[in-house]
Amino acid sequence: MPTKSPSEEVPAGPSGEVPARGKRADAQRNRQTLLTAAAAVFVTSGVDAPIREIAARAGVGMGTIYRHFPTRADLVVAVYRHQVEACAEAGPSLLAGADSPLVALRQWVDLFVDFLVTKHGLANALQSDSSGFDALHSYFLDRLVPVCAQLLDAAAGAGQIRTGTQAYELMRGIGNLCIGRDSDSRYDPRRLVELLLDGLQRPQSS
Repeated sequence: MPTKSPSEEVPAGPSGEVPARGKRADAQRNRQTLLTAAAAVFVTSGVDAPIREIAARAGVGMGTIYRHFPTRADLVVAVYRHQVEACAEAGPSLLAGADSPLVALRQWVDLFVDFLVTKHGLANALQSDSSGFDALHSYFLDRLVPVCAQLLDAAAGAGQIRTGTQAYELMRGIGNLCIGRDSDSRYDPRRLVELLLDGLQRPQSS
C-alpha cells in the first residue's frame, strides 16, 4: 500500500468519505454564507424576516438553515456575533488601507451603524433569555471598544480630530442616534452620525 504524505494524516472514513477536517471547513463556509445572507436580510427587513427570504438570498433550502440554527433566536444570536467579528476585523484593515485615519474612522463607523440597525431587533428575539443578551452585550463591548479606540487614537495622532473623545462614549452616542430608525422612515441616523463625526474634526487652519 502507498504511504501517506504528512498532509494526508487525517484518515478517511470506511466508505472513503471526505475527512472530518474537510467537512468541518465546508460546514464553516456554509455557515458563514448563511450568516452573511441573514445579516443582509435583517438590515433591510428586520429580524422577523421570513426564513425563506434568507434561504433564497443564501441560495439554500430552508432545511439547511434550520439544521444550522434550530430557532430564530439561535440565528439572530449567531448573526450578532458574526457582525461583531466583522466590525472588529474591519478596523485594522481599514486603518491599513484607507487614505487617512479619519477616512478609516468614518468607514468603520458606517459599518458600525449597519450593525446597530440589525442589533435593534435582538432584544425582542431574545426576550425570554435576558442573561444571554447581557452576555452578548459584554462580548460586543469587549470586541469593539478597543477597535474604536485604535481608530480614534490614530486620527487624533494624525491631528485630524480633537483629542479626549473616548471610544465608549462615541459608540454610545452613535447608538443613541440610531434609535428610532426602524419606526420612522423619515429619520436617517446616518446624517446625524455624519454631523457628529464632523464635530470631532479639528478646525482646518486658514
